[in-house]
Amino acid sequence: MAKWGEGDPRWIVEERADATNVNNWHWTERDATNWSSDKLKSLLLGLNVENEEGTCEVTEVSKVEGEASINNRKGKLIFFYEWNLKATWTGKSKTGVNYKGTIEVPNLSDENDMEDLDISVSLNKDEPDTPLTSLMKTKGAEKIREALGSYVGFLKTEFTQGMILPTANGVAKLQSSSQSKAKVDRTQISSSGGSSAPISTGVKIPTCKFSMRETFLTSPPELYRVFLNQEMVQAFTHGPATVDGERGGKFRLLEGNVFGEFTELIPDEKIVMKWRYNTWPCEHYATITLSFLDRSSETELKVECRGVPDSEEEQTREGWKRYYFGAIKQTFGFGARLF
Repeated sequence: MAKWGEGDPRWIVEERADATNVNNWHWTERDATNWSSDKLKSLLLGLNVENEEGTCEVTEVSKVEGEASINNRKGKLIFFYEWNLKATWTGKSKTGVNYKGTIEVPNLSDENDMEDLDISVSLNKDEPDTPLTSLMKTKGAEKIREALGSYVGFLKTEFTQGMILPTANGVAKLQSSSQSKAKVDRTQISSSGGSSAPISTGVKIPTCKFSMRETFLTSPPELYRVFLNQEMVQAFTHGPATVDGERGGKFRLLEGNVFGEFTELIPDEKIVMKWRYNTWPCEHYATITLSFLDRSSETELKVECRGVPDSEEEQTREGWKRYYFGAIKQTFGFGARLF
């Protein structure tokens, strides 16, 4: 065995109290199944397409069966994933007629290229024929393919943070490989920051806490409802959103860049949620507490943020001011008095 600083660095073992896997030499494995299930649902729910015949939207992901994991050996990442998916789509024609159908993806796997993915779209048997089925089979299937490609991209960037640990000289080189011929999807992954998050080196990120206050010209019950009602969230974000306004319910908005879960709800008084940007380190959530304070003809909203990454404090502040406070006031008229 070579001494520290001598010989082939792959065989050097540094005495460390934290038992860090120096030089990424030992085989490590991370189970990505639960994370993948949540990610797939968040990427698919709310997807929509439209043409002159009407609109279609993915309204439910009823089956996410399979598994995913990542292995790290000698600094190389090997990806395994295999999924069988089933979802529901609903359509609405320009004349106001509603339709419902299913989407099945039986072979989302590291063994298949994204362009070889089978995406089966059908209309429910009890539904009358509609041109919206063709819309879902073409534009809808393409959007689904893009979303699933984004999942693969997120798996290889967001979830892998911390798997490539520091080497002896403090530099970590990232190499990645799929188990077979699967290629990194060419789909560009959109994010609020416009670029992928940096690869973590396994060190706990520093976080901060801060609070903000804003006044709205409405009642506490009405403002409380804005955050929990899916149609109202879609209105002030100007796009598709998924909001399950119950304790334990999940939400996804702003094209999937913001998502989380409601952990505590006190009607008309308080909302506590796990909340994150999709560019934050994998599985890291801030705790956001909204307190609705009655100020006679106004409502003061107190927003307490805990666990926000230090490097994201300014972006988080500005995001809440622009995409929540400003957007809600502009959409519902809660920011101006009418005389």
